[in-house]
Amino acid sequence: MSDTGDDMADDMSDDDDHDMADDDEDMSGTQDMSDDDDMVDDSESMADDGDMAEEPVHVGLVFDIGGEGDQSFNDSAAAGLARAEETFNITTTKVSPNDDGSNRAELLQLQADTSEIVLAVGFLFEGDAAAVGGANSDTNFAVIDSSMLESFDPPTPYADNIAGLVFSEEQGSFLVGAAAALSSETGTVGFIGGVCCFGLIEKFEAGFRAGALHVDPDIEIISQYITEFPDFDGFNAPDRGRETALAIFESGADVIYHAAGGTGAGLFAAAKEHSESSGSKVWGIGVDSDQYHTVDADVQEYVLTSMLKRVDSAIFEIIKAHLEGTFGPGETRYDLSVDGVGYSSSGGFLSDGIIDQLEDLKAQIIDGSIVVPTDPAEAGG
Repeated sequence: MSDTGDDMADDMSDDDDHDMADDDEDMSGTQDMSDDDDMVDDSESMADDGDMAEEPVHVGLVFDIGGEGDQSFNDSAAAGLARAEETFNITTTKVSPNDDGSNRAELLQLQADTSEIVLAVGFLFEGDAAAVGGANSDTNFAVIDSSMLESFDPPTPYADNIAGLVFSEEQGSFLVGAAAALSSETGTVGFIGGVCCFGLIEKFEAGFRAGALHVDPDIEIISQYITEFPDFDGFNAPDRGRETALAIFESGADVIYHAAGGTGAGLFAAAKEHSESSGSKVWGIGVDSDQYHTVDADVQEYVLTSMLKRVDSAIFEIIKAHLEGTFGPGETRYDLSVDGVGYSSSGGFLSDGIIDQLEDLKAQIIDGSIVVPTDPAEAGG
C-alpha cells in the first residue's frame, strides 16, 4: 500500500499555478508508477510498440453530486479524463447520480458492465464501490477521496481491484489561508464549507484557519457551513452560497475561501455584488480547480487564488496505471510534497512578496517544520 505517494514525479510546473502540474507533464500518483520524465511520449511509444491493446479500452466515470459543470471538483475529474482520452487509446462514458445520490450503486454496475476500469468521484461511493467491486472482480475501480481502511467499522481492507486516491487538503488550504490573511485589509476572513460534520470538509477549514493564524495571530475568522451530514445539498446550492457569502462580507470579511463544490459559484457572485455595492473590493478563494479559469468571465477578477486539489492528475495517472498493468489496490496520497495539492496565482492578484512567503511555508510543510492540523478545533482562532 502506497503511503505518501513517494512514487509520484515532482517535476511539475505551470506558468500560472506555482508548483502545479502543466497538463502535459507527469505526476505519478499510483503504486509502482514509472519515473519516466515524459509520460505522454512514453504512452505514445507504448501504443507504437503494440504494448497497449489495439482495441480501445473503455473507461467509465461516475461524477459526484452536481455532476460535470460544477466549475470545481467534478470538472477537475472531467479534465483528467479528457486528457487521458487525448493521450491513450481509450473510449469513455460519463454519468452523474440523481439529486439524492440513491442510484450510485446502479451507476457503478452500469459502468462495470462495459468498462475495464471505473472511476468514482467522491467518498460517497466507498460503500457501493466495495460492494460492486467485490461482485465484479475483473473490473478495476478507483475512488477519489476514498480511505476505506479508516471509513468502515471495522476497518475494511481494499479488494484487489479497488484503489483509493486521497489528498492532503489541509496542506493546500493552509497556503490559501495564509494568502487570505496576508491579503486582507479588514483583518477578517471567512470560510464556507459545503457540508459539515463528516470529517472531509473540516480538513479544508482546519488548514485554512491554521494558515491564516500562522501569518496573523490576530486575524478574525468567520466560518459557516451550508448543510450538515447527511444532507449533501450543500455542495450544489449556489443561491445559498451567495446568501452566506454576503452575510460574511457584511460582517467585515474581505476574503472568503469556499470548500463547497458548485455552491462556490454563489461566493464569487456575492464578491462581485458586494464589491460593487460597497465600493470596496472583496475576494473569493476557489477550490479543487483553478477557478480563475472556470468561473464566468464577469467574476474572474474576484478570484484571489484557488486551493488546487489535483483530481485531474489522479484520474489520469490511475488510467495510465491500468493500461500499463501496474494498477494496484490500496491508498495513494497526494500531498504538497508531490504537488498533489497547492495554490494558484492566475490573474496576478497575489503579490510577489506574498508568493515568496507561501513558497517558504510550503517548504516548511514539506520538511515537517510545520504540521498542519486536520481538525478545526486544533487550528485555533
